[in-house]
Amino acid sequence: MPIIDKRQRRIERANLSASTQKAREWIQKKADELKSSSRRDLLRDTKRKETAFHLGAMYFFVYNPKTKDTLPRYDMFPLVIPFDRFGDGFIGVNLHYLSVGTRLGLLNQLSVFTNDNKYDEKTRFTFTYAVLKNLPIDAKPAVKRYLTSNIRSRFIKIDASEWDIAASLPVESFIYPEKNKNASPI
Repeated sequence: MPIIDKRQRRIERANLSASTQKAREWIQKKADELKSSSRRDLLRDTKRKETAFHLGAMYFFVYNPKTKDTLPRYDMFPLVIPFDRFGDGFIGVNLHYLSVGTRLGLLNQLSVFTNDNKYDEKTRFTFTYAVLKNLPIDAKPAVKRYLTSNIRSRFIKIDASEWDIAASLPVESFIYPEKNKNASPI
């Protein structure tokens, strides 16, 4: 189900008509709650912090890759949907490796792979890599492996009702190690 349809259902559940001013204000308030957030604000939000991750949920966190010097670039503040677990970490889709439009398109395509239709704090994605690689949108550049030993913050959980908003936030923090090697120290 497309994200726009999800918003419409949330409005209906709140007994609001989509054509009323109250509904427009409600949507704007929900969007502003996350859009006004910076990386620092998100990391300070104690209501969202979790010590462990769940497959299919969406999280922000601070990350310092083990092999950062060999990577062309990496995101220190990824927005990830973990979908496979390993003993030392997980594999997930870091939405920041996609353009905002592609992120939202991917979320729309993945919306049929959720554990329920409530789109609340318990809703999670249920896709696998096989599903991901067969979608019309190429998400492979965003599939990354994360080592739990290199996570430098708690997980900041994003509820399903805010997935599309979080995916639109300009909070990615890309580092380009190769460019930094050639920079002269000042």
